[in-house]
Amino acid sequence: MDKEIKEGGLHDHKATRNIYEFITQDDDNACEAIPDSACRQSPGNFMLNALNGTSTKLAEQIASPSLVLPWLLSALGAPASFSGFLVPIHKGGSLIPQLSISGRIRTFEIRKWFWAAAGFTQAAALLFMALVAWTLDGFIAGIAILVLLAIFSMASGVGSVSFKDVLAKTIPKGKRGTLLSVRAAAGGILALGAGWLLHTYVGEGENVSLYVILLLTAAGLWFLASILFSLIREFPGATDGGRNALDEARAGWDLLKNQRAFVRFIMARAFLLGVMLVVPFYAIFAREITGTQISGLGLFVIANSLATVLSSYFWGRFADKSSRRVLASAGFVGMLSCILALSFLILPEEWQNPYAFSSVFFVAGFSQAGIRLGRKTYLVDAAPEKERPLYVAVSNTLIGVITVLSAILGFSADLFGVSWLIGLFGALIGIGIALAISLPEAEKMVS
Repeated sequence: MDKEIKEGGLHDHKATRNIYEFITQDDDNACEAIPDSACRQSPGNFMLNALNGTSTKLAEQIASPSLVLPWLLSALGAPASFSGFLVPIHKGGSLIPQLSISGRIRTFEIRKWFWAAAGFTQAAALLFMALVAWTLDGFIAGIAILVLLAIFSMASGVGSVSFKDVLAKTIPKGKRGTLLSVRAAAGGILALGAGWLLHTYVGEGENVSLYVILLLTAAGLWFLASILFSLIREFPGATDGGRNALDEARAGWDLLKNQRAFVRFIMARAFLLGVMLVVPFYAIFAREITGTQISGLGLFVIANSLATVLSSYFWGRFADKSSRRVLASAGFVGMLSCILALSFLILPEEWQNPYAFSSVFFVAGFSQAGIRLGRKTYLVDAAPEKERPLYVAVSNTLIGVITVLSAILGFSADLFGVSWLIGLFGALIGIGIALAISLPEAEKMVS
């Protein structure tokens, strides 16, 4: 078998194959859902993809729109209301355009270059954010950050469609959840160190140069991730069925009409969005309850990253057995994080401190890791090979629209209070759990 592999590179090292077999618990190189030629390259592709994910996951933590960028806007003197747009722009911007580009991606036999180009674009956006932070302040700086975040997010959307397709073409079924967990866990371990630095040195966040360093570091990590992804050995895929944006929209509508289980998956994912959307409000609630200042940012990053490290491998192995159960289980953990946060309203005063409240971010991070792994593994395993980009794009576009609309919920916090909003998110997550339980197993989704 080894003689058939091209010489040179990470793919050919015996150590790479040994590590791959150890992580995936695969001692016979069995492959499912990918051809033998791709199967022989899977150990090297697995390692490159894992290293790519380590870089991006760390970058996502140290330039997080839900934790770090709100503090940056505050330090720059931008209006406080701008922070409420960060998560909807970040998620909505990455998801909404996907339906219009999935058909274009399908016309290319090799699709990894879409991810690589998107990664370079994201690196450039972060570089310009650093420049804005260094040279501007106030309202103009805030607008510039939001515009650059939108560019960053749209590039992320291109990468998302191609990533799932490349993943399905290069990694055997039954190993994909494990790979996603390794990506998340390794990045989380490095993010723990970044969180410690933030907690120790950021202070009250008045030193903007520290945020510039974070943005520059994140840009470098995205650049490295793009190089690593470009080294993946991807074999040509099917190009038939390529459509323009209008035809793609029609095909997506037909898909929604004919695949009821797929619609139920989208609904479950929509309600489980509450696990992610509630996190910025945890930070606001923590400040109200405990008096947490910006110096507590690193503590929350540490808690969130630690949860990712401790949970990712568990979720990954679980997802390879039943990704729908991962969605339901992770949703239940997310609902618990809402209950835990609200419990601080009645806890004794000595418990109302940033260290105790970091447990909320830990539980939320545990849930987020499961939701992320479960939905990705479910869709990659369930969608037919030729139509996989369409399934991914339809799902992500609809979720993107819902995410943008969810920004309206943020205004309700001013009317009813943050605690009321956290309770509402908990109820929505509960509906998502019920929908996830009702899903068929991934291989039975397409009827």
